[in-house]
Amino acid sequence: MSESSYSVLYQDPLSHLKFRQRHGQVPAQARLVLLHGVGGNETNLAGLAEAVDPRVEVLLVQGPLNLGPAQFAWFPVRFGANGPQIDEAHAERSRRLLIDFIEARTTLPTVIAGFSQGGIMSASVGLSAPQAVNGFGLLSGRILPELAPHIASTEALGNLQAFVAHGCFDDKLPLHWAERAEQWLEALQVRQQVHIYECGHELIAQEATDFLRWLAGPLGL
Repeated sequence: MSESSYSVLYQDPLSHLKFRQRHGQVPAQARLVLLHGVGGNETNLAGLAEAVDPRVEVLLVQGPLNLGPAQFAWFPVRFGANGPQIDEAHAERSRRLLIDFIEARTTLPTVIAGFSQGGIMSASVGLSAPQAVNGFGLLSGRILPELAPHIASTEALGNLQAFVAHGCFDDKLPLHWAERAEQWLEALQVRQQVHIYECGHELIAQEATDFLRWLAGPLGL
């Protein structure tokens, strides 16, 4: 990450989430909130952020759960024979913190997106608080089954857009999670683009290109 491209690490006074802001054009015309995965930090998606339209305010947010030096997460998770088992209370707390974080800012067309657990949280925010965002990016993630009680009505989701991307060789969150997400979004009548890549649990160049191309739609650019 180029230090000159981003602010110091700020702390939001309402949610207390820490974040960096990309230096760019003021006033911004739209906003992109980017979330990292388990064991990462807010700098992980800086490369993707640097390619975003300069008219967009980009916020790189740090997960509230400290796992170690420069390692953070949005909620604890264990991987077992029955698939990932999450700490539902922590996931719910992070969902609410992120909604507070977004709604405390000046109103702009907004997309929230992230990799792995960051994508999980992005889908959680988008599907439960469509009034806060125009779209979400689910990059190598999944939609939590535990989110079901919090999902907004089909009518409220009418203007929401989703970008779902997954690697067909993903050994952390297998491809069936993307297939489930596609089916669920279809049932909710959420407009979506689904992209499957010949890769593992990673963010590749073609995926970034496809995401940035999609991003202009929900942001109105």
